[in-house]
Amino acid sequence: MARFGGLVATDLRDVTSDPAALESRGWWAVVADFEGGLTCARFGDVRPAPLAQPTRWRGPAPEDWTSSLDRDAYTAGVRRIREHIAAGEVYQANLCRVLSAPLPDPDHADVDALTALLAHGNPAPYAGTVRLPAHGVEVATASPELYLRRDGRTVESGPIKGTGRTAADLLEKDHAENVMIVDLVRNDLGRVCATGSVTVPALCAVEPHPGLVHLVSTVRGQLADGAGWPELLAGTFPPGSVTGAPKASALGIIEALETAPRGPYCGGIGWVDADRGTAALAVGIRTFWVDRAAPGGPVVRFGTGAGITWGSDPDREWAETELKAARLLALASAPAAAPGGTREETAAEAGARGGTPQ
Repeated sequence: MARFGGLVATDLRDVTSDPAALESRGWWAVVADFEGGLTCARFGDVRPAPLAQPTRWRGPAPEDWTSSLDRDAYTAGVRRIREHIAAGEVYQANLCRVLSAPLPDPDHADVDALTALLAHGNPAPYAGTVRLPAHGVEVATASPELYLRRDGRTVESGPIKGTGRTAADLLEKDHAENVMIVDLVRNDLGRVCATGSVTVPALCAVEPHPGLVHLVSTVRGQLADGAGWPELLAGTFPPGSVTGAPKASALGIIEALETAPRGPYCGGIGWVDADRGTAALAVGIRTFWVDRAAPGGPVVRFGTGAGITWGSDPDREWAETELKAARLLALASAPAAAPGGTREETAAEAGARGGTPQ
């Protein structure tokens, strides 16, 4: 099944890794891994539906989460990226880490129920679920960031760069970083859009989200004749906001410094309605995924990261990754149902509604 934008999709008809299928017919859920894997699932029944019951998710204990990069390794990576910048090899690179925890009850690890938890405690414009366990895909996202929106031949991206608890926390470095990525996204869309059609309707707008604010820009263009989903994905993936600039150099640095694959984190997650010519794919941030094939048993994973520039302070960048992760990890680590059959409320959820735990 899949869930996006108040719609739930069932009756799985087809699963493919061929992006050309997205130009054919039907409603598709899409998960593109950062490393290049693509899963496109076509469903026969798509209709409005309420959120799942959150009691079908039993998360790990908060202390069970471990990170692919600890604080020392992450801050050392920030310093190493600054050396690459000083050498003129890159202007900016995104450095990420993957958090993992064992699932205490894999039978109560329904990512659609996790999506419901996130929707209550951390609502996001591109929230959704793709649950295809037979194909190794179980993803719940609370992404705030648009990777690609398509309406006919019009395509749009909404890169996020710059994060703070409030707008006052945003620095000149954050604005500079956003502008760098906007230039990269303009270049990416320019590969598949008609000459002269790529514009920037909004630059560095401050956008509030639960617990933090982001700087968000909008880049828009008109697809060139003959360009479709294969060309669009080939020209723009992975998303520029989670790689760096120049993209090829940043990807090399990411490969050298990161110790765990990102998977759907920093990839693309969303839906394509081939019949209507519309689509919305999010950048796979604020995203959890279940890995049932992990050594030692099923685990849940979550990624967090930050964009590194010459103006980056290693400790501040580490703190940014903590800020991005804290609220969502608290929600995903929530306890299962209480003995009476109702779910116990966590401090994170109580804070989200302005109260104390019940």
